[in-house]
Amino acid sequence: MAMPVPVGRFHRDHPRYKWIALSNTTLGMTMATVNSSIVLISLPAIFRGISLDPLDPANVSYLLWMLLGFLLVTAALVVAFGRLGDLKGRVRIYNLGFSVFAVSSITLSLVPWQGSAGAWWLIGWRAVQAVGAAMIMANATAILTDAFPVRQRGMALGVNQVAAIAGSFLGLVIGGVLSEWHWRAVFWVSVPFGVVGALWSYRSLHEVGVRHHGRLDVPGNLTFAGGLGLLLTGVTYGLQPYGTSAMGWGNPWVTGSLVAGVALLVLFVVIETRVADPMFQMSLFRIRAFALGNLAGFLASISRGGLQLILIIWLQGIWLPRRGYSYESTPLWASVFLLPLTLGFLAFGPVSGWLSDRYGARRFAVTGSCICAASFVGLVVLPVDFAYPAFALLAFLNGVGSGMFSSPNASVVMNSVPAEQRGAASGMRMTFFNSGSALSIGVFFSLMVVGLAASLPATLSAGLIGNGVPSAIAGNLAGLPPVGILFAAFLGINPIAALLGPSGVLATLPTSAVSVLTGSDFFPTLISAPFHSGLTLVFGIAAVMMIVAAVASWYASPPSAHDLSAVESGERTGEEPQDYRLIESVLDEPV
Repeated sequence: MAMPVPVGRFHRDHPRYKWIALSNTTLGMTMATVNSSIVLISLPAIFRGISLDPLDPANVSYLLWMLLGFLLVTAALVVAFGRLGDLKGRVRIYNLGFSVFAVSSITLSLVPWQGSAGAWWLIGWRAVQAVGAAMIMANATAILTDAFPVRQRGMALGVNQVAAIAGSFLGLVIGGVLSEWHWRAVFWVSVPFGVVGALWSYRSLHEVGVRHHGRLDVPGNLTFAGGLGLLLTGVTYGLQPYGTSAMGWGNPWVTGSLVAGVALLVLFVVIETRVADPMFQMSLFRIRAFALGNLAGFLASISRGGLQLILIIWLQGIWLPRRGYSYESTPLWASVFLLPLTLGFLAFGPVSGWLSDRYGARRFAVTGSCICAASFVGLVVLPVDFAYPAFALLAFLNGVGSGMFSSPNASVVMNSVPAEQRGAASGMRMTFFNSGSALSIGVFFSLMVVGLAASLPATLSAGLIGNGVPSAIAGNLAGLPPVGILFAAFLGINPIAALLGPSGVLATLPTSAVSVLTGSDFFPTLISAPFHSGLTLVFGIAAVMMIVAAVASWYASPPSAHDLSAVESGERTGEEPQDYRLIESVLDEPV
């Protein structure tokens, strides 16, 4: 009897290959999502570094595109690259993504210009970096699903999902620390990880999954990318003032973009139901776990993105300045005070995937969603000038809930699809993830502006007049779009001196009044009450979203242990159509 030939540890048949795949894809997902949030907290340093005035209305679009451009590109392309991975090889597309990411990271760190030219350099190369991130995100989950047996898949997908979401939290911490040192370091940090990851992925990863033979769905790819791109572009410009309106939702270009985006997405659905080899099988939405799992993940992504955004505004614009921190140092200290959020996620995220393999995904996904909802309610009742232990506890609980939810949710979605559709399914899941993050900025910024607009003008006018500013000038400043005040708080900037400077009024006021108006306490105190009105609206809606996510997770019931054994047996024999029918029949049973 012939003895088996031993294989090296990087060989696809080596028993430890799955762990190599897990470690590499975990690095890739963490790197990609760190870069989706690292700019969020580093924008004050970046704007100072390239000499852009953040209070200039003409520069608002640069700020928004630096925030949303990366998310828009990844959301628009991740499904296409997932499907391309099904056709051409998941590892091949994943490896190429690492290379694109490494090259663009190097180029970003070398931005040669100042002002608007520097801003467009960063925006353009961030878009290229997002192309690489989309390739990685679309295929990492599918590579893991191919490499791991069903009974370990929840753990593997959980670690990968934890890495993805932890990256978005870690990006806040890393960005806060590095931007305090040098703004270019925000981009330098990706270079060694991108280069090492690219070399490692080419050396160690191999195709082990089922490759689907077919043709790329060009009409579907174009309509999907175009529709989603127009939709998110409309949201981006809807945040900017238009005419006498505080926001741009009445702008015909914004309305046209939103309508055209929705129309293209409807056309995409029609195309996908008629072409012979679609980019995405719309019939997968008939699988209850896939449809409801993605709905729950989408809502969780929106609420999580909104949480990060609002907490940064809260800390950088109000809480830290009122405690004597300089505006230049607020990004660093905001990242420090947000550590409980990250620690809560890291403490419970990795364990939830392993536990869900043993005890079922439903109880963890539902419990995690409910904990998140409760933490949002707690943040609503928390005073704006809070005691830090209470804030830290609520942030920690939100991280715990996100960690408990994320891994089981990823496992349920990916276990529900046939092997030849895993790349597309992974891409669609990451599209919901990235689209939710991008939409959260548009949705929650809009809701916050609505909350501010109700009380900020009167509060601002009264505060200025009370410190000697003539009523006519105070009235003009109070009539400015609230989005400008919100951006100032987001960037950790005191705008009062900049707003009053051109009028010359500061020169006519007593020194004591000038000291109060331009000090670190006046502006944060002034906007505290209007900010809390917006915060109540934002976190109230986020809590409702997580309750809906809990209900969706309850009904997205995973297969039982017996059924998973049957599926695992089918995977070993390559009987994919039978597996698909089995999973679908199990998931469509009444709860």
